[in-house]
Amino acid sequence: MPVFVILIVFSLSFYVYYKIKYFRSRRPAERRWISAKASMALGSFVLFFGVNQFFLYSSTVTYLVGTIFLLIGGGSAWAGYRAYKYYLPLVIEEAEQLAKNGG
Repeated sequence: MPVFVILIVFSLSFYVYYKIKYFRSRRPAERRWISAKASMALGSFVLFFGVNQFFLYSSTVTYLVGTIFLLIGGGSAWAGYRAYKYYLPLVIEEAEQLAKNGG
């Protein structure tokens, strides 16, 4: 389905964007926060790829591989979301301290 192809391309693009942003950042908490966003993007890529497999082919192997991709992608996106929520207050605090110190 073309919808899943578009979602796959967008999620892969966001993954590459966040990885480049990760390597350019110098703040430790911000790096972990950006890494969590990259993990969500990569997880959504794998998840959408697994769902797309269900519509392309109809064999037992495809359903098995698609289900595995769905579970791994969903788990990675969920773990990335939890890390994102954990590091968000730390990033805000880090940015406030940096602004307070004049950096």
